[in-house]
Amino acid sequence: MDGAYFLLMIKEALVGLLLGFTAYFILSAVQLAGTFIDFQAGFSMANVIDPQSGAQTPLTGEYLYSFALLLLLSLNGHHLLLDGIYYSYSFIPLDQAWIHLGSFNLAKYLATLLARVFLVAFQMSAPVVAVLFLTDIALGIIARTVPQLNIFVVGFPVKIAVSLIALAVAMGTIYIAVEHLFEWMFVAMRNCMALLGGSV
Repeated sequence: MDGAYFLLMIKEALVGLLLGFTAYFILSAVQLAGTFIDFQAGFSMANVIDPQSGAQTPLTGEYLYSFALLLLLSLNGHHLLLDGIYYSYSFIPLDQAWIHLGSFNLAKYLATLLARVFLVAFQMSAPVVAVLFLTDIALGIIARTVPQLNIFVVGFPVKIAVSLIALAVAMGTIYIAVEHLFEWMFVAMRNCMALLGGSV
């Protein structure tokens, strides 16, 4: 096998891995939002096994992530992902043996993505977390005014019920946020391809 051909194979694998990592990284904002909700609702002790990564993930995080994946398929987002792979050859030609993997601009862009993923996750979970925070305050006031009441026994079912109701009410907003997340994901993949190809 020719050395140049082997180098091109490694380059294509690196490009595919980075594009897949970018898409997965942005979609993980949905899972992170569910983690924030679970932490406030008291679900953080009950985790499920994620079949994709094999790690333990929170209940609401896995639910929202599955919802986002099904929404991606229903909106034909997987076709756009395949288009992104197809058009990556216009940014990074097949015969180009070198990609700008260690460039400062790429590292800066990925760091910006990380900060924005946390911001989007916080914005998606904020309505439900705010309702649960107010529930905590109400339970605290009840615990002070009625000391005979075992607030730990009453508090967990109340917080679970409130979190499920708040999540059901907020699903419309989460749906819109996930749609914008998909648009951002495709733009981020395009920008990563441009940075890898050295056109930016």
